[in-house]
Amino acid sequence: MNLLRAATLVTPNVAATALRYAQWLDYTVVEQGEVPADLAASWGAPASAGRPYAVLQPASGADVFLRFVEGDPVPEYRPLRTYGWAAIEICCQDVMAVNARMQTAPFEIIGPPKRIDGLPTIHPMQVKGPDGEIVYLTEIVSPGNGLPYPGSLIDRLFILVLASDDMDASGRWFGQTLGLDVGAPMTIVYNMINDAFELPKDSRHALATATFEKDVFLEFDQYPAEATVRPGHPGALPPGIAICTLKHPNFDSVQGDWIVPPTIRDGAVYGGKRVGALRAPGGALVEVVEA
Repeated sequence: MNLLRAATLVTPNVAATALRYAQWLDYTVVEQGEVPADLAASWGAPASAGRPYAVLQPASGADVFLRFVEGDPVPEYRPLRTYGWAAIEICCQDVMAVNARMQTAPFEIIGPPKRIDGLPTIHPMQVKGPDGEIVYLTEIVSPGNGLPYPGSLIDRLFILVLASDDMDASGRWFGQTLGLDVGAPMTIVYNMINDAFELPKDSRHALATATFEKDVFLEFDQYPAEATVRPGHPGALPPGIAICTLKHPNFDSVQGDWIVPPTIRDGAVYGGKRVGALRAPGGALVEVVEA
């Protein structure tokens, strides 16, 4: 059971970003409006109240969403250099076809399709959007065993990547708070991190994944010591990928300090269920929806 429900990204222009994802990634707007004040408060981001937002769904119709919330630019923010939610990973059926599409798209290819040693079941590429968002587009070579079966050329969000100053502490928090299973760390030559920090091309970095009922949906990356706390505007959602929203089949078992007490919320992401938000180690926002 993949518990991912949504990723929330901050953009200076919601309408333009939604149009870009519709045109190039085949997503459809299923909800839009302005962020209610009580929802912004539940994120600990009262300054994001009243800002436009849009919720988008993949062409497959999977009920896993991308949500874009308007925010003011943060000039000093640099993608892949700060702690927090660093990347979204979207599954696809044919990464070479996606790569061909990206050649003329307004996304910068920062990692062309490449096999990863030790991970034969996937074939990923990476792009950076005009808002600085990092998107992994990953062909699932061998679906099953924790990996999804893509239902469209470019399908749903299936992993969120957390940049950690202490990967082990992050894993323990998600295990203890949400009851997730965190796998043993592994190391890989991680091109995205090496390029971002201008490290030798063969530098290896540790990562671990979190699963529930064997489905993989979170990745914890150990970031170099040169990484910094993410800058932002006071009281607003942070730039880049701001929130990871997870479903939880046993909501009452969640052991954490809610920013505000959970409440029932409507809409595509929440579906009339209880929802609350927590802060993981390092301050990353984790929103939990009753499954």
